[in-house]
Amino acid sequence: MEIAPDDLHDALTLQLAFGPFCVTPRKRLLTRDGAPVAIGGRALDLLVALLERPGQVLSKRELIKLVWPDMIVTEGSLRFHMTGLRKLLGDGEQGARYITTQVGVGYAFVAPIERLTPAQPGPAAPVEVLHCDSNRFSRTVGSLPPRAALIGRDHDIQVVLGRLAHPILLTLVGPGGVGKTSLAVEVGHRLAAERDQTVRFVDFAQVEDASLVASTLAASLGIPVQAEDPVFVLLAHLRASQIVLVIDNCEHLIDAISTVVEQIRETAPHVTLLATSREPLRTLGEQVHRLSPLGFPAEVQALTAEELLSFPAVALFVQRALSGNAALRLQANDARMIADMCRRLEGMALPIELAAMRVAIHGVPATHALLGERFSLGWSGRRTALPRHQTLRAMLDWSYALLSVQEERVFDRLAVFVGPFSHEAASQILADDYIDPVTAAATLDDLASKGLVTVDHSGTTASYRLLEMTRAYAREKLALRPDAEIHTLQFRHAVYFMDLLSHLGTEPNEVFEKSARLANQLGNIRTALEWSFGPQGDPGLALPLAAASAPLFQHFCLMTECRTWCSRATELLQLGYFGTPTEMELQAALGLVLMFTQGNSESAHQALLRALEIAETLGDHGARLRLLGRLQIFAERIGDFPSSLAWAERAVEVGELIGKPEAIAVAASLSGISHHLLGNQPLARQELEKSLRNSLPSERSSTLHYGFDHRNRTGLALARTLWLLGFADQARHWASQVEDQAAALDHPVTYCIALVWTLGIYIWTGDLDRASAGLETFTRIAEANALGPYVAAAMGLQGAIAIRSGQPGNAVALLEESLARLRGMRYELLTTAFEIALVEGLIAGQRYEQARAQVEATLHHCRQSGDAYAVPELLRLKATVLRLLSPENIHAAEDTLRESIALSQQQGALSWELRASMDLASLWLEQTRASEARALLATCNERIAEGYDTLDLRQLRALQQRLIAETF
Repeated sequence: MEIAPDDLHDALTLQLAFGPFCVTPRKRLLTRDGAPVAIGGRALDLLVALLERPGQVLSKRELIKLVWPDMIVTEGSLRFHMTGLRKLLGDGEQGARYITTQVGVGYAFVAPIERLTPAQPGPAAPVEVLHCDSNRFSRTVGSLPPRAALIGRDHDIQVVLGRLAHPILLTLVGPGGVGKTSLAVEVGHRLAAERDQTVRFVDFAQVEDASLVASTLAASLGIPVQAEDPVFVLLAHLRASQIVLVIDNCEHLIDAISTVVEQIRETAPHVTLLATSREPLRTLGEQVHRLSPLGFPAEVQALTAEELLSFPAVALFVQRALSGNAALRLQANDARMIADMCRRLEGMALPIELAAMRVAIHGVPATHALLGERFSLGWSGRRTALPRHQTLRAMLDWSYALLSVQEERVFDRLAVFVGPFSHEAASQILADDYIDPVTAAATLDDLASKGLVTVDHSGTTASYRLLEMTRAYAREKLALRPDAEIHTLQFRHAVYFMDLLSHLGTEPNEVFEKSARLANQLGNIRTALEWSFGPQGDPGLALPLAAASAPLFQHFCLMTECRTWCSRATELLQLGYFGTPTEMELQAALGLVLMFTQGNSESAHQALLRALEIAETLGDHGARLRLLGRLQIFAERIGDFPSSLAWAERAVEVGELIGKPEAIAVAASLSGISHHLLGNQPLARQELEKSLRNSLPSERSSTLHYGFDHRNRTGLALARTLWLLGFADQARHWASQVEDQAAALDHPVTYCIALVWTLGIYIWTGDLDRASAGLETFTRIAEANALGPYVAAAMGLQGAIAIRSGQPGNAVALLEESLARLRGMRYELLTTAFEIALVEGLIAGQRYEQARAQVEATLHHCRQSGDAYAVPELLRLKATVLRLLSPENIHAAEDTLRESIALSQQQGALSWELRASMDLASLWLEQTRASEARALLATCNERIAEGYDTLDLRQLRALQQRLIAETF
């Protein structure tokens, strides 16, 4: 007798639907409107018995025999369970009628029933509908992989979902190939759909370096890391998060992952962690769910085909075999052979699927015979290996033995890949004198059809990968091949990815778009780098590969990793790369990432200078402009403002040579910022507005290309310049606009740069509520990304806001600590503003001698460094201190205020002039020189056109009222 595949399939998937309910007998599942319904085992047996004979009255004795075959029970038990079943179904409620009673005889099922299978869908079919917006995840980093249909895992799913009702660490533990990943993915999709939880998936299969665990977790969460300690950044982001983090394939990095996971549990109690591993993580508070193999029959011969098909392992085998060959016809005896293979494979999902693929090609009898010959459950394996690990090895040995010599060679060589790889990559890297590219590609497809290579069709083009256990097996096989063959293979692998990276392009948008598409190739690129720099590698390839990979690492904000490879590459420059474009890009990247990760060190400075020297020798004007911009910013950050202007002036020359609007905009921005800090506000405004006229809207691609967002910096400098010129409303408008644009870029460094300067503007204008709110955001971002200089700056800003609001408290201590930290990091750009606030705080605390020493020291530093924009304000504060220390020496304070006013006028800084004029007017008022005071303030007042709600103008109106009162 022949069993059609449809009949076998129907036996597994038959569903009986009535009203809103559906019963799947083989799964012992009752659903209502697609949702599982909790039902007792006896009640379900009663329902199935009635459904199998609809419309017929089953006697009480018949039902008792069917439901309690080996027990003696009374009719009272039957009535009890029947009453519960009716109540569960809502029988008799709102017109629903399912079960009738024939008094004294028995029961009958009277509602219409529809027998459903996947080939016979109907309106009542209990198709599970998970209302999950797949785009919600497909558009994000760390999205869940596609789910696969699970068989025999309903209980595990419900147990895991139950445990994850509250944030915990739950590890799915089991041998390789048992189905841990598939279960974790299914649970993740259900949490996202049924509980509307945010779920992120992290696959460590393509990460081999334990030091990359934290940065890989951060990258999978879309968290840019530009700090030395990625764990700190990760924990800062997760601290208040409420997400589910699925961490897959932990066993090969278990120590490193366990450490990070334990820190996440301690720091972020609302984060749910679902891990998969071959052994428990053994961290504090870990819960473990051990995933057993699928159920399989211990005894085959005594069971019918239908009984054998009820075991999940057999059901999985049949489903996969039919999926691999829709034309396959299974014979009656096939069920026993399939069940025997499942028994030999101990219910392990992955070996079952591999064997099922063989059935699809060779049929059941041939596969069963091969399995018996080549698969031994008695093989004990290595002493340290678990038995089921040995079984998986045997399964792969068996699969490997079925390959041709050519297939073996291709399979072994696939071990060179880490993570996904393309058809093109395989054809080029695997090909040599023995295998041409076309044959290599065709053989790859053959291996995929045999289940040894996984194919992912979810993208625009198919990608391939080896499962973790399969790649480990292939690596062992590859290691047995001749050293020359292995070396050549690894060389071609490194060359391929260097060539791939060398075609990222030159235009920022092109580099950005192509880099984004290489997210899943980081594992291969790291492997290529590690081999190239290794003892068996090729130093001549290592350096250009490191240079080519730098844009990619910067794209994903992997600054520390970029610095590591660039630093190692500079040690190989003697191999013929001195003065080449490769060295130029290497030094340019190294200088930038050193600035981000280690501060404004001399090493960063020298790297940038060397890159510029090469760019000038090569006549590469685009590279010259980019490097002059970085050097201008470096000089600015260390407080060397004359050098900053010199670099800017050279950039202007190069911008004019290039002649393109973007180049002109970048150069004018550098020039305008330099003039602003040096105290020439009219010229600064002219240059900054020129820059904005020629620049395009901010884009992340340009930010990554130049290393900084020049349009954003231009807007910030213009806002500060406008305030100094007396245009407070325009200044606030630009500050708000630039802050919003920086936030939209999703680039932490750019956002912090924007916030640190807009906060200064709000402190100047007296918008202290807005300043406090901005400070909270600034502090959070700085701490979350471990941006040391900005963490220190947050303390200084807090102190400056407190002093400006007239509530100094411990502001002086905060400012002193902030300044000490900033100087330790050689970050001088913010120190003048904070020292001004410190002087004000010391005055408020009546610590006049300290205030005088500080203001004199700051004035001396500003005059030495060229940081001239703040000198008028420092002179005003100096006059205040002189007046407080020597009330009788009015002339010293008056002369200093006049000097402040004169310098303010010279710089075009009306706001500083107004402050100094108000102080001088107050001094004259005390000397009964009210008319002179009124004239002085009138001169300033005539030039004020906006900003009437700012703190300075409110103080001006109060002083004018006082003058009026004194006069009358």
